[in-house]
Parts: sequence; C-alpha cells; structure tokens
Amino acid sequence: MALVRRPDSVNTALTAIHRRDAVETPEFAAFAGRILRACARRVGNGDVEGLAALVALRSDLDAAITEAVAGLRQPRWCYSRSEIARVLGTTRQAAQQRYGSNCS
Repeated sequence: MALVRRPDSVNTALTAIHRRDAVETPEFAAFAGRILRACARRVGNGDVEGLAALVALRSDLDAAITEAVAGLRQPRWCYSRSEIARVLGTTRQAAQQRYGSNCS
C-alpha cells in the first residue's frame, strides 16, 4: 500500500494516509474469469445441482455486456457501432443487431 506524504510540519509516521490502489478493468475481468473457471471445476467435480447456477451466469454476463455497450453508446462517449464491432471482433451490422440503438 502506498503512503500519501504530508507536509513536513506533520509527523507522517502518525498521520500517513493509506491509498487504495485502483482496480484496473483487464485485471478485474481476469479475476472474474478465474472465478467462473473455478465454479465450472466445482460443478464438473460432481455438483450437478450447481450446473443451473453456472448456466444462469451466462444470462448475467450477456446482460452486463449489453449494459456496457449501452454505456459506451451514451452521448458522453458515443462510440460508434464500428468501433464497438472492431473491439468485439464482429461486423458493424452484427453489433447493431445484437446491441441496438443509436446514441441517446
């Protein structure tokens, strides 16, 4: 944890503030992927009842992607369908069909 320095007139040993490191999106996504793979291993090791919960995560993931695309299409960012399609590795038409509307 990094410490934030205070002016020299303050005893930093007594008044230092601990700064929390920012969570970066690629690392956060990698963490989520590890959790999903761990869940799959647990189901695969005999937890047949857990299979329904794992499948339900698919719809949660689809909804999260749709929400993210909608956020990127908002006036603040207004990414084009072409830019979104490029990142997703698909065509502009496929991105439009799957994720919909114009900038609001």
